[in-house]
Amino acid sequence: MNALRLAEAPEPAAERILKTLRTHRQGPLLTVELNVPEQGNAVTDAMLDDLLTVLDEQDPQVRVLVLSAAGDDFCLGGDRGEFAEHLAHDPTGGGVRASGTRARRVCDALTANPAVTIARVQGRAIGAGLALALACDLRVGADTATFRLPELALGLPTAWGGLLPRLISEAGAARVRDIVLTGRVFDAEEARTLSVLQRVVPEDALDAAVTDWAKPVLRRPAAALRVTKALLNSFTASTRLADVSALDPELMAAVLTEQHRARTAR
Repeated sequence: MNALRLAEAPEPAAERILKTLRTHRQGPLLTVELNVPEQGNAVTDAMLDDLLTVLDEQDPQVRVLVLSAAGDDFCLGGDRGEFAEHLAHDPTGGGVRASGTRARRVCDALTANPAVTIARVQGRAIGAGLALALACDLRVGADTATFRLPELALGLPTAWGGLLPRLISEAGAARVRDIVLTGRVFDAEEARTLSVLQRVVPEDALDAAVTDWAKPVLRRPAAALRVTKALLNSFTASTRLADVSALDPELMAAVLTEQHRARTAR
């Protein structure tokens, strides 16, 4: 497990295993690891539920939350097979809407988390995986990491977890159009120029980079840290006045149900 351990922390470490996650808690530091490497840590409803459980139950004493992933890749995106199952069960898109609502809740919970959130990215971060990383305050990636938003090529809108307004806010609208409309792969160095990542390091230096960020944050007074993060979020939100990403679940459901109707009508 990619669990950051601080030698000076007096509290004993505690691990917890959920269906799709592993967590490691050491004092005010919580590491949450996506833990389905055999599936590329693809985002499923079970993973979203596990993330919501961890985030909803988070101890207020946690000051830093690290989001990491097991295996070669951070996250290969949403599970398209699960979307197909939702549509087979409910062709009106109810299951897709429910899944999209979970996704929005998870990303919002990461962004609004009172702790400072750090994404530790290796391998590929695709679609929903990029959205999860982007919802974090600080993002460090291996120099071999790659990123992609393939939704349009798959016949889907870029409407998952509030990804698009966050990405436009960080990278700028013109550059986001290029990434979204072409669906091209971009590497870690370009991700840094786009502010998708703030730091790029060799993969074996990822933990050290996370520690460099976490240690000073953990020393900050808790109340001042919470208020400062709330202020940063407020100022960032003011640049997204036209954020209509609450409609993401409806938009995704509308497109998928239309495709499903077209296929079944043949």
